[in-house]
Amino acid sequence: MKVDKIVFATGNKDKVKEIQMILADLGAEVVSMKEAGISVDIEENGTTYEENALIKARAVAAHTDAIVMADDSGLEIDYLNKEPGVMSARYMGEDTSYRIKNANLMGRLEGVEDEKRTARFVCAIAAVLPSGKEFCVRGTIEGRIGYEEKGENGFGYDPIFYVPEFGKTTAELSEEEKNQVSHRGKALEKMKEILKDYEDTDC
Repeated sequence: MKVDKIVFATGNKDKVKEIQMILADLGAEVVSMKEAGISVDIEENGTTYEENALIKARAVAAHTDAIVMADDSGLEIDYLNKEPGVMSARYMGEDTSYRIKNANLMGRLEGVEDEKRTARFVCAIAAVLPSGKEFCVRGTIEGRIGYEEKGENGFGYDPIFYVPEFGKTTAELSEEEKNQVSHRGKALEKMKEILKDYEDTDC
């Protein structure tokens, strides 16, 4: 099976751009579901990142013969019992700006010292092949929550997620740096290897 086209179940332009960069060496066209002309309401009612990623991938796969991939990701803050977790995108309401969400989380950590501000980004990526075969992988990046928003390169919770090994937030990392170490980058690399293994076989 040659990987010619991948439909990614998202409407987030920033995310699609990031995915296209990471999967570039697969030689496949990577498009969003909107670009593929697919419009479907998806209820993400899973209790894990993997469940939600598969729900999205299956829903879109019903409308195309291409490989469909979807992700579900979130921020887990240890001091807050791993909140916002799988509710990260819907934390404080889907239409609430991330500036407000970030300020709320930093406010809840006011007075908490560095060593207790540990956190991680988690990303699960699911793929549904035309044959119906399904795969799911997970990637993580460890860090801690900063004291103020920093950086313009990221989106979502990136400006408050500090990565000690770089001395920067993920919003301050270059695209190349971020793609090498990010939760989504790690998960996509794992999925890329799976798809490469299937390029020369009948899936």
